[in-house]
Amino acid sequence: MSRVLVTGATGYVGGRLVPRLIDEGHEVRCLVRTPEKLAASSWRDDVDIVVGSVEGPLHSAMADVDVAVYLVHGIGDGHDWAAKESRDAAHFRDAAEAAGVGRIVYLGGMGADDSSLSVHLTSRHDVGRTLAAGTVAVTELRAAVIIGSGSASFEMLRYLVEVLPVMVTPKWVSTRSQPIAISDVLDYLATTIGSREPLTGVFEIGGPDVVSYAQMMDLYADEAGLTKRRLIPVPFLTPRLSSHWVGLVTPVPASLARPLVDSLVNEVIVRDSRTRDELGAPQRTLREAIRLALGRTSRRDVPTSFSDADLQPFRAYATDPDWAGGTELVDTRERRTSASPHDVFATICSIGGEKGWYSGEWLWRLRGLFDQLWGGPGLRRGRRHRSELRVGDYVDFWRVEEIVDDESLRLRAEMRLPGEAWLEWRITSDARGTSVSQRARFKPRGLLGRLYWFAVAPFHGLVFPGMLRGIVEDAQRRSSPR
Repeated sequence: MSRVLVTGATGYVGGRLVPRLIDEGHEVRCLVRTPEKLAASSWRDDVDIVVGSVEGPLHSAMADVDVAVYLVHGIGDGHDWAAKESRDAAHFRDAAEAAGVGRIVYLGGMGADDSSLSVHLTSRHDVGRTLAAGTVAVTELRAAVIIGSGSASFEMLRYLVEVLPVMVTPKWVSTRSQPIAISDVLDYLATTIGSREPLTGVFEIGGPDVVSYAQMMDLYADEAGLTKRRLIPVPFLTPRLSSHWVGLVTPVPASLARPLVDSLVNEVIVRDSRTRDELGAPQRTLREAIRLALGRTSRRDVPTSFSDADLQPFRAYATDPDWAGGTELVDTRERRTSASPHDVFATICSIGGEKGWYSGEWLWRLRGLFDQLWGGPGLRRGRRHRSELRVGDYVDFWRVEEIVDDESLRLRAEMRLPGEAWLEWRITSDARGTSVSQRARFKPRGLLGRLYWFAVAPFHGLVFPGMLRGIVEDAQRRSSPR
């Protein structure tokens, strides 16, 4: 078996590939930015973890590696994300050469190499070419739309069909593609990684069905037990307008939906038999893939999601002067309770999603709607689990940044904001009982950031006191004898 380096192990595909490789006997090393995001993974203690990123030093990560798996994707992360992808790929290729890595396995995107190819798919192909430009053998798997619980493509499909019985649709719904189940993607990755000899070059991987996006929606509706959706084609609905529409209706924010929608304009179908001849045929039809993804989603058994990726395009600008946002603006509340720290912590960890935020629910929903209209995630993401949280989990338009059992929880905002925001709780106890501190922190970006804070401050007065009061009352009910 091989020593395998996996990049993107905290992402959608990587988080499912690692346990598969462990089960097959490989020695796995994971290159991750935030090792805390792996704390809840059942395989955490079975891998070697190197803290870092593909643009940083890679000597330790590449040492004695047989196969390096490249699953990094910076889609939509900054205005120059495509150029950065190529730079990172070149850096990774050079580090692999210097370390004597046997081969690189890369998962990219399908599509014909011509001038009509979207920015997203062009970047995927450029990364493959950059990796292959060195002396290390490269296997490039080019996938079409990936269907699986938690994938961005599946979540777009799911919400569009379930939310809208009648849809005004753009021309791209008639474009043909060859969707592939995530299980088949993992099979192809595992086969190429475990091959005795490097399988070099490009392999196009798609499922057995060639369908349009409209046919995919019909198939989803049938599997989900929904009535047939009515589609009304509108030729002037551009990809830009479509991305805002997708961002409003689905959990996929417009900033990510835009490059994905652009790619739906391109036909992505397998053009040769090389994959079938050398790697075998895919195992699942599109109907089977949708059925499995629906089952996992309904059982809340979604091991990884597209939202697990570290895509943070709204960072503060280094050029902001101190007066425009050098200090934090804070809203602090505190209450005491007879409830135990454990019960208070458990109550805090169940906030958001279907349970809501205890106070001012209509204001939360309104803020979520505005966020979706502006291209953010809104409230539709909900939660991975009703009561459990771990670093990296999403809670509506927040992300878990830090968690200490029975002591603290910090959420970082991923909504569209002119700055950076956090919501955090600290729990302490003494002879008099338990104290709960709740803080909303905001680091404004420029003058607009300060104006935003003072504009929403009156609503904080309506929401935050009631939220903390609800947490305390709920915790006391948990602590009460049954």
